[in-house]
Amino acid sequence: MTPISCSSSDTKLHQGACVTLDSDDQLYQVIGIDDHHDRCWLRRWPLSRQGSEVFEISLQHVQPTQPHRP
Repeated sequence: MTPISCSSSDTKLHQGACVTLDSDDQLYQVIGIDDHHDRCWLRRWPLSRQGSEVFEISLQHVQPTQPHRP
């Protein structure tokens, strides 16, 4: 099984990309994007042992970022 990674290979938002929100510096992973309604679904990254809740937010509030390296 291949581990899921949070990628940011370019500045265009895509599924799997790492982003931050305008409101905080926490890292999130893009789960899905709805360009027609200017929305996306995110979850906190890295995933917690219990999983990370998915939530919907406007694309205007997300900023692409480079993944954090340990």
